Amino acid sequence: MEDMNLQKKLIGKEILKDASLFEEIHSIKRKNEEWLMKLNAQYYPNQERLELLEKITQHSIDSSVEISQPFYSDFGQHIRFGKNIFINQNVTFVDLGGITIEDHVLIGPGTSLITVNHLISPENRRGIKAEPIHIKKNAWLGANVTVLPGVTIGENSIVGADSTVTKDIPENVIVLGSPAKEVRKINERNNF
Repeated sequence: MEDMNLQKKLIGKEILKDASLFEEIHSIKRKNEEWLMKLNAQYYPNQERLELLEKITQHSIDSSVEISQPFYSDFGQHIRFGKNIFINQNVTFVDLGGITIEDHVLIGPGTSLITVNHLISPENRRGIKAEPIHIKKNAWLGANVTVLPGVTIGENSIVGADSTVTKDIPENVIVLGSPAKEVRKINERNNF
């Protein structure tokens, strides 16, 4: 519950580097770095990876989730996983703003989910602003996709390789490019 309170305190707000909240964030981040380094220091079977990730996220993770190594996160406690998820190698979750991955999601190698921006003003540039990312059921993110803060990827949608998603994607579409734009609708039926 503590991490949800922290997340509520910072969503959509500008957090300056001198703020007590900024220090609280970095204190939690430092504690999690040990677990994150351990996760990527050697090979672990998937079940052991999930156990380490449960320590990092402080939430249970269904055994149907498969996460390849290496897996990177900058914070760790604001990640929520559904069931039957596959996350390929070399993925980065900058999760301070919160990342929710629903059931049956596929995430390609080299993908980055970024929930934090630095502030625009030069004198406050070291400050941050966080917004959540939500990946809905059965979405597929191709290789090297970048999803920026505040974005929701709709159910069944596909984001093509090397795309940058800057705004919400509706359900049942394929998007490509930087910034990602809709290229077609998906009309096939969902088998779930």
